[in-house]
Amino acid sequence: MRKRRKSLFTLLFTVVLAISIINGQNHPILASSIGKDTLTMITSPDYPPFEYYENQGNTRKIVGFDIDIANYIAKELGFKLEIMETDFGGLIPALQANRADFAMASMNPTPERKQNVDFSLIYYQGRDSIVADKGSKITKLEDLAGKKLGVQLGTTQEQNAKKMAAKLPGMEIKLLSKAPEMIQEIKSGRIDAVILGEITAQGFTQSNPELGFYPLPPEDKEAGGSAVAFPKNSPLVAPFNKVLQKMIDSGDLNKLKTQRIAAIKDTLIPTQAVTKTGLNFDISRIIPDIPFILQGIPVSLMFTLLSLFFGLIWGTLLSLFKITGIKALTWFANAYTSVFRGTPMLLQLALVYYATPQLTGYNIPALQAGVLTFTLNSGAYMSETIRGGIQSVDKGQTEAALSMGVPYHLMMWDIIIPQALKNILPALVNETIGLLKDSALVSTLGMVEILRSAQIVGANKYIYFEPLLFAGLIYYVLVMSLTFSASALERRLRLSE
Repeated sequence: MRKRRKSLFTLLFTVVLAISIINGQNHPILASSIGKDTLTMITSPDYPPFEYYENQGNTRKIVGFDIDIANYIAKELGFKLEIMETDFGGLIPALQANRADFAMASMNPTPERKQNVDFSLIYYQGRDSIVADKGSKITKLEDLAGKKLGVQLGTTQEQNAKKMAAKLPGMEIKLLSKAPEMIQEIKSGRIDAVILGEITAQGFTQSNPELGFYPLPPEDKEAGGSAVAFPKNSPLVAPFNKVLQKMIDSGDLNKLKTQRIAAIKDTLIPTQAVTKTGLNFDISRIIPDIPFILQGIPVSLMFTLLSLFFGLIWGTLLSLFKITGIKALTWFANAYTSVFRGTPMLLQLALVYYATPQLTGYNIPALQAGVLTFTLNSGAYMSETIRGGIQSVDKGQTEAALSMGVPYHLMMWDIIIPQALKNILPALVNETIGLLKDSALVSTLGMVEILRSAQIVGANKYIYFEPLLFAGLIYYVLVMSLTFSASALERRLRLSE
């Protein structure tokens, strides 16, 4: 009896152990080869229903068809999932800098992209559609002859449009950056039609009833479709392909797609159609999303104030370098100012954010990269302003302080610089206003500030004007508040003289 029990126990133990090994054999091996238990996904959450923000009270959450797939795969492979965001143009640079393990953003595996990153198998193949004004009678490809067609830059639609242009006489192509801009170009009469993915086209036409969408015949599946992007030689490609194929065969992928399409359609609010000369404007469409846009204010103010504080310190040091009389310091300050004033801030931002990990090995966060870039840039501009302010102070005060034996650094800190800052206060206010408006650039790093929040709302609702105009109102209120406060401070300083 005991032998039977022992044999039975041994058998059960062996079965359980075997099942555990079979179920877990891929996960520990894969996790150990990567060296972590969390996968980082990067996306551009402005393309519903594939990736977009869902507002739940005061919380922001990135959801969508691609996010559902990523969660499914991570669970199957035994990983946790962390989601980062950036502008669409920053996805591949982020993978090249090893900021993320993979990217999903309805990305097409074009030959140019394959040279820089690896791709999974195609997990979604949607038809393209023509979107045009219902009165234009443009319903098929042949109707585009002699018309102006809009397509999104860097997409398979752009490649297909160039092929069509060779067959359709007189067709002109206009390249645009974002889908909402393309729709607005139709409504303003600058182009006659655009080509978009079928699901996206449905969303825009439901929200803009004056437009119609007309699906095109399906293209060769190898020519387009959406795939997961990975850094070159990533060990995740094969495991992802295995799970994706399982999802396709079981029908789970189609279920996720259907659920997301239904969810996004419930959020759309159609408006009355208008003519091309009218303005389709209805602020009520974004009222539920106003709290979401307002949450971008602290981010913009944080970047502005931190950059102003550190930029003022750095600009003061540079200005002292320029007037110190030491040739090496003067040359450095002038050369530095020349470089940072002579190149766009957007370029500087991209170099700091994407090049730093590759050059130093430090994966600099977006917040630090933004503040550092703004500090370096504003310091260059402020140095000239502060230098002018210092030189505007009466030289007699410098001579008097030195004659009394006051050390040079104390004289500058206690006597000259306070007067210089008082003289250049209006210029500093202008620099602060410029920093506040330029804070919109950090959206390219995935920081959701005021403008980015408005763009996300517009993308989610398939609208254009309302969220941007509301963002403009926020900027205006902030700038006017800053201007009023500066004027009050300036009056008080004058009274204290």
